Amino acid sequence: MTAANMAVANHEVMADGGVSPWRRAARRFGHNRAAMAGLLVLAVLVVICYGTLPWTLGCYARQNLHDTLRAPTAAHLMGTDRLGRDLFSRWLLGGAISMGIGLASAAISVVIGVGVGVVAGYSGGRVDAVLMRAVDVLYGLPYILLVILLRVALVGRMTGTLAWMGVPHPREVAGIGVLLIGIGSVSWLTMARVIRGQVMSLRNRPFVEAARALGLSPGRVIAKHILPNVVGPIVVYATLTVPAAILAESFLSFLGLGVQPPVPTWGNLASAGVAAINPIHIRWWLIFWPCAGLTVGLLSLNFIGDGLRDALDPQRD
Repeated sequence: MTAANMAVANHEVMADGGVSPWRRAARRFGHNRAAMAGLLVLAVLVVICYGTLPWTLGCYARQNLHDTLRAPTAAHLMGTDRLGRDLFSRWLLGGAISMGIGLASAAISVVIGVGVGVVAGYSGGRVDAVLMRAVDVLYGLPYILLVILLRVALVGRMTGTLAWMGVPHPREVAGIGVLLIGIGSVSWLTMARVIRGQVMSLRNRPFVEAARALGLSPGRVIAKHILPNVVGPIVVYATLTVPAAILAESFLSFLGLGVQPPVPTWGNLASAGVAAINPIHIRWWLIFWPCAGLTVGLLSLNFIGDGLRDALDPQRD
């Protein structure tokens, strides 16, 4: 999908029946069965995980040592863990936190990545060189090391500040905040490069030159003529950033560097499940349900991202 095609798609109405490009994109997306299935499954996950928050927030840490490591039953649909906590409530809350981290990281990626990409691509020259070299440096930093450094530097200070503000569970909230900063600080890099390339190909287009000739300021040119023509790539890459961020959070939580217990995420639930499995007692439910949630959620998001990419490609029939 080229910037020139996106420009035509956003500034003209398709001659085919007078249908706007966005309606054509919506129609193409609706005909993509995998994307629609992913959207339906994701909607179900979002509704059950976030709709049950009033219940899960009140019982996710409730322990019953007389009911430890029980297989799934009618009373505990996903079984219990080694502390007798209901895995179903923890799975629901973990899904809400994991998806929330993914969505927040995508928002950070859009804000920073689009800002850096637009400024670098439109300005060119020395500004572009400096910003892209900064992106190259950040690409070279292992994000695991970055998260470790951020945890050491920020968790203690954020915990004290949140406790002073009266925020409940300040250390857990600080851990989630630092994780968001760590993942968000690297998730925007690809977005910045993609948007920079799109803007560089747009800035010399006739309609942009005409806007400059009319005396419009760079800010108005970007807002009225550049950004509307890069909405497609932004939407696609933002959608694909969400599963990448969820996977990064799960991996970090699996290593013990992410959200800390007793707050659950699908990643640290899977880590706890692996630790509880041994050759003598195979407690499958402890690892199966978190991994199933991750698999279904990531596949749904990837199907949606692929569907949006195809739907927003104006070269498709």
